[in-house]
Amino acid sequence: MAQLDFWYSIGSTYSYLTIMRIDLVAQDHRIDVTWKPFDVRTIMMAYGNSPFIGKPVKAAHMWRDIERRAPRYGLSPTLPAPYPLDDLALPNAVALLGMDEGWGVDFTRAAYRRWFENGLLPDAGAGLRESLQEAGQDPDATIERAQRPEQAARLAEQTRQARDLGVFGSPSFVTRGELFWGDDRLEDAVQWARDGRLS
Repeated sequence: MAQLDFWYSIGSTYSYLTIMRIDLVAQDHRIDVTWKPFDVRTIMMAYGNSPFIGKPVKAAHMWRDIERRAPRYGLSPTLPAPYPLDDLALPNAVALLGMDEGWGVDFTRAAYRRWFENGLLPDAGAGLRESLQEAGQDPDATIERAQRPEQAARLAEQTRQARDLGVFGSPSFVTRGELFWGDDRLEDAVQWARDGRLS
């Protein structure tokens, strides 16, 4: 089965569209997806890049773009959602822990659903805790584990791996040595994973 690495960061707005549909797209095309959470803010700071903060015209377009595209995928977000997250490290450290233990995808989807449909940020409070509960985890114990130094080091290493691959934004897809960036490139990435070319 063809392989696709899905690099995402909880806190990325456009990643909502991908997170809520990537498994169905992959299933339709018999693609095996590996979810790879990382801290996109660290990479963006290194490049001096802030996509929407302090850019109201660009931010307004981003929200309208997501609003236009969401119904295509059967999604009904309440926009604009609260933005930005204060802490990208914690929810992504939680997601990375969850990937190791088999509940990371469920947590990530739950976090984005609460963020985009209920206005609950996924980096603290009810947004984080309820998403962990939905994924079958004890919030207090899991947050404590995610905040340990060894988990911070794991997230930093995962983020370094993303940067070494040329990942500069979220969502990104890596397959057969090629990088595709943005939700609107998901289908291209899937086709490349399957065929090694775009038709």
